[in-house]
Parts: sequence; C-alpha cells; structure tokens
Amino acid sequence: MARRPTIIDVARLAGVSKATVARVINGEQELVRLETRERVLEAAAQLGYERNAVAGSLRTNQTNMIALSIPDITNPFWTVVARGAQDTLERYGFATVTVNSDWSREREQQYLRLVRRNRFDGLIINPAAVSNDELKDLRIPVVTLGGGENYPDFDAVGSDTEQGVDDILTYLLELGHRRIGLIAGQSRRGKAHTRYHNYLTFHARNHLPMDDRLVYTTDFTDESGYEAMTHLLRLESPPTTVFAANDMLAIGALKAAHALGWSVPEDVSIVGMDDIYAAAVMLPPLTTVAKPKYEIGGKAAELLIQALRGERRSGPEHIKLPCELIKRGTTAAPRIADPIEKN
Repeated sequence: MARRPTIIDVARLAGVSKATVARVINGEQELVRLETRERVLEAAAQLGYERNAVAGSLRTNQTNMIALSIPDITNPFWTVVARGAQDTLERYGFATVTVNSDWSREREQQYLRLVRRNRFDGLIINPAAVSNDELKDLRIPVVTLGGGENYPDFDAVGSDTEQGVDDILTYLLELGHRRIGLIAGQSRRGKAHTRYHNYLTFHARNHLPMDDRLVYTTDFTDESGYEAMTHLLRLESPPTTVFAANDMLAIGALKAAHALGWSVPEDVSIVGMDDIYAAAVMLPPLTTVAKPKYEIGGKAAELLIQALRGERRSGPEHIKLPCELIKRGTTAAPRIADPIEKN
C-alpha cells in the first residue's frame, strides 16, 4: 500500500520549511508571501496531500465536526431538517455526523458518549429523553430542535405548531365541519402543548361540544393512521373530517378511507401536518400545514455557529418559525349538514 504524503514531503518538494507549509495549510496565509504560498499549494496538489484533521484538532482543540441527533430518520420531515442543518454548516466549513435516536434513551446516551469521545465541536439535537443538565455536562454549544420548553439553558428552533393547528381547524370550521375527528400522535416528551391540547382549546373557544370518541391516540406512522381512521369511520356517528397530527398519520388515514369505500373529500375530509413530499403526490393531494423544515435546520445551525464563534446574545433564544396552511384536494364542505347544526 502506497504511503500517504506528509507535510514533510510537501515541504521538500516546495523547497520550504515544514513550518511554512503548516502556516499555509492551516490558513495562516497572511504570514507567507504569495509566491511561496502558491508553491506550497502546487506541491500539495501534486502529491495529493490532505491535511490531517485529527492532528490539527489536537493543536486547535477544534475538530470542525458537528453532531446532529434526530429521532426518526425514516420520517421525511426529519430528513429535510437534517439537510437544512448540513447545508448551512458546510458553508462554514463544518462536517455533520447525523445519528438516529429512534426515541430511545439508551441510543441517545450512546450518541452523547460518542460526542464526548470524538470531541465534536457542537451538537444539534431533537431530544428524546436527555435532560437539560445532561446537555450542560457536554460543555459544548448545543441547540435543541423543537419548542425548548424543558431546555431553558439552550437555544431552540421549532415551528409555531399552535398557530398551525389553529389555522387548519379554523379552515375546517369555515367549511362547515363541526364534528372534527383527531388522530393524535403519542407525545414522547411530555410537552406542555400537544395537538390534543390545541384541539381542546379550539373546541372551547368556538363553543363546539367535545366528543372524546372522536379522538384516537397512537404512534406517528401511516400504519397507525390506517388503524385509527378505520376505528373512527366505523363509529355510529363518525366525524365529517379528521385532523391527523402529522402527514404520515394522514396518509394512513387516506388509505383506510379508500379501503372502506369512503370518497375523500366528498364523504370525509382529511388534513395532516408537516407537508412532507408524499403529501403533494397522494390521490387526492393532501391538505396540510407546512412546517418550515429546511429553515428549522438552517436556523439551528446558524445559532450553533454563533455560539462557536462566541457571538452570544443576552441569553438563549427559543425561536418558533411560522407554519403555512396548504389547501389541496382532501378537504371540502361536508356533504350533509352536521347533526349538531340541525339541533
């Protein structure tokens, strides 16, 4: 196996000292004359020399590596968030290592040990079970994804979910729906505000009667959405519309409606949340609330870069980016006036 070229090889070919090569390679080029810099860079290119990042990190105490921990890499929402973070970090010269926690505390703890052991410069994380104090113990800049309710010492970037839920429920109400079903995802972090909380608040504010039979809580998967929709449509008095807590659930619900012979949106309307790619290509295309997925990842990366550069503000920021209602083909006015309206 051929030996990899070293800084000594570059110095010998360029006819300069090892220290001069190190200055050029490490970006201290203002200390080296232009003619010498060009000679060093040409020698490095000719030899195929690559800077030893590990050795460099021992000198600078910086690896230029950022860890990104997301809970479910199979969910298209998180892949777009990851892309937004990675693209932004690359512009600043940082590489991203993405890990998938699967909402598991054990896996999350394993990745935190990885971050310490490999001297990552920073961490962007959607926490599964880690505490605020455990993140502080890392002693590196950390940005959390989400509302940040349980992480007061760290910047947080998420979407304004409450606004998004209110927008879509208001739209359904304006269409004439009064019997609104909810497929609620199982909360994994004990958040103060969930889709169910927003649903309850909306019903109270608009003086709509609550029927707990219209609420089905399950996992955030299309299979679970299928099961939940099957249950709701088999009720003696089924909903005229169903709001699913994310698009994966809504897609499962749409499949179930078709399987049971229900026409969407003529017989029942369905709405989701997130606006993943699949939502736009379903038949019919899914009405949903678009979360700014790419922008969430990008903003989290920007806050982390600011922390790494020491450009700190007065305190941690908890940023909620606005959502957008996307009206497509799975929503319409109810075919028959709601029984509540007849009374």
